[in-house]
Amino acid sequence: MRDIADHVGVSRQLVSLVLRGVPGPSAESRDRILAAASELGYRPNASARLLRQNRTRLIGVVFEMRHPFQVRFVERLFVRAAEKGFGLALGPRTVERPTDVVVAELMEERVEALVAFNPDPASAALAEARDLVPVVWLGEWVRRPGVDNVHVDEVEGLRLAIEHLVGLGHRDIVYVGGLGGNVGRDRADAYRAAMTTFGLSDGIEVLPGGFSEEDGAAAAREIAARVQRPTAVVCCGDQCAAGVLAVFARSGVQVPEDVSVVGFDDSYLSSLSYHRLTSVRQDVEATVEATLDSVLDRIEGDDGPRRVVPTVTTLVVRESTGPARTGS
Repeated sequence: MRDIADHVGVSRQLVSLVLRGVPGPSAESRDRILAAASELGYRPNASARLLRQNRTRLIGVVFEMRHPFQVRFVERLFVRAAEKGFGLALGPRTVERPTDVVVAELMEERVEALVAFNPDPASAALAEARDLVPVVWLGEWVRRPGVDNVHVDEVEGLRLAIEHLVGLGHRDIVYVGGLGGNVGRDRADAYRAAMTTFGLSDGIEVLPGGFSEEDGAAAAREIAARVQRPTAVVCCGDQCAAGVLAVFARSGVQVPEDVSVVGFDDSYLSSLSYHRLTSVRQDVEATVEATLDSVLDRIEGDDGPRRVVPTVTTLVVRESTGPARTGS
């Protein structure tokens, strides 16, 4: 503002009135000041303006950059939050940057709410933040007071996956997962429940693994080495399934002729031309909308009972699943 005032030869107070759109300055003064601002490349400092208003209108997001669904969620939340007049402060979590560190940094940015994918439940920083701002817990079931919960309906998702495979004649269906916190455990439990629903409880088998490509690769090597292989493999996530597909390809196990493969998330990985992976679809848009609704309502003063919102799942069928091999 000082540069603009010096350039035009007016007071900083007059420049401030014009740039803030306050009535009072003459049309001539307004035109001269706006022209000078444009010429000098002036851009309003949104952060400074919000600090003066004692508002930041920032939502803090704790997520993992290596997880495709979480990254897509953040991309969409950027758009939808902006439409509501809010920005995002991003807090990528890694091994070197655990929940405590990320949440503490976000709180220093004076965020007005936090949304977090599978944060460390023992985090002291998160417990403190929960007493100061609204918190939405994403990705897994959680039963903590004062925290809203938005998560995928993995029970229905795994039921749809098993139903699809059973319809194709599969009975020997292995699950890769079970590790990776509550989400891993819950999805494995959902697989067990689905197998029981379709009368396949005697064939339940969970190969322990997490959500990464290497977890899927390790399970696939074990399966490929068997004399009697399952006819289908259901994976806890698309990244895990990508590892299964890669090892099967290197081992000469044909998909879906020898073994059908199902993923979970329906991330961009599943639709790649060299995967064409059948996958349980998490609805990014529904997750964003439920999260944003909760955040905005809480910021506006809603102190009602905590919300638990399971988002609907569907099954997207592609080329990685087919009829069970003959003689199975």
